[in-house]
Amino acid sequence: MNDSSWGTPQTGYWGPSDQGPGPGAVPAGPAYDAHQAQQTRPMPIVPDVPEHGGDQDADRGAARLSGPLFRDEPTRARPLPGEVPQNPEPMPHAPQPAPAPQKKTAGRDLGAAIGVGVGLGAVIVASLFFVKAVFVGVIAVAVVVGLWELTTRLDERKGIKAPLVPLALGGAAMVVAGYARGAEGAWIAMALTKLAVLVWRMTAPPEGYLKDVTAGVFAAFYVPFLATFVAMLLKAEDGPWRVLTFLLLTVVSDTGAYAVGWRFGKHKLAPRISPGKTREGLLGAVAFSMAAGALCMQFLIDDGQWWQGLLLGLAVAASATLGDLGESMIKRDLGIKDMGTLLPGHGGIMDRLDSLLPTAPVVWLLLAIFVGAG
Repeated sequence: MNDSSWGTPQTGYWGPSDQGPGPGAVPAGPAYDAHQAQQTRPMPIVPDVPEHGGDQDADRGAARLSGPLFRDEPTRARPLPGEVPQNPEPMPHAPQPAPAPQKKTAGRDLGAAIGVGVGLGAVIVASLFFVKAVFVGVIAVAVVVGLWELTTRLDERKGIKAPLVPLALGGAAMVVAGYARGAEGAWIAMALTKLAVLVWRMTAPPEGYLKDVTAGVFAAFYVPFLATFVAMLLKAEDGPWRVLTFLLLTVVSDTGAYAVGWRFGKHKLAPRISPGKTREGLLGAVAFSMAAGALCMQFLIDDGQWWQGLLLGLAVAASATLGDLGESMIKRDLGIKDMGTLLPGHGGIMDRLDSLLPTAPVVWLLLAIFVGAG
């Protein structure tokens, strides 16, 4: 093969500049011999793009490839001088537009949550001020459903089979006994419920007995026994107003924590337990609850004073926050977001009772100290 001077682009590939194709040579092909050229896949011949302008003279004598190296590679035509490319590639250091700020969301269906909350509030208020016994029944139903949610999640996630039947019967009896006989009746019903849990579990195989009855005793204390203090609040002469104060302060505390934390929250309160809660939200809960407490004690509770409401509101904010964190710890251990799906926008019954349950004995005790048990 002649390896004389190369350099003038002929048909898109390099070739001899002053000699025509000789015998056996492959026209306009690469520098292979004839035998190699026959065994090599032919490359496409793409006509060169005519060049115009001044800097082409600087490239004279240099080879230019205007076609693809492989048949499957798309052809990219070089734009003419002054022509704007249709799809210019971004410069590596060109400033990129800032992403649009994302809007904060509540994480739940607020419309459904508000609707369910209003509906529950109407049922509670109607039963509370018209027939006290009906409200006691509402508490008992909430306790039974809460126990069902808790024991079901324990079984699903941990394989713990806390006996539901003695818990449900004993829990409802605890609420009724607390309303009828006060603290004494609640303690007696609590003891009998624990005994029933121990005996009921004996009908199953002994494997897992200890963890099952331990979970049952915990559930009996956590849900029905704490709920019994709501029935004991109702027992007083101004019982409906005491229960309403308890509910209002707890709801206002949760609302203040949510509103302030959502708008101003930056510092996490307990990131390992509940990443969504912030210190700013806790301050909002305290402020809202203390203001509501002062108003409730002054205008709703017989012989109550506004300064007592400040202390009551502070205590409610603390107990409600701890109760919320406590259930968050349980749900984190179980690996779930909500205890149930019964209430759209809220989760389950236990997801609404989390801050109410530990707050009930706190309100009952402070009202008994401030204005008497009634």
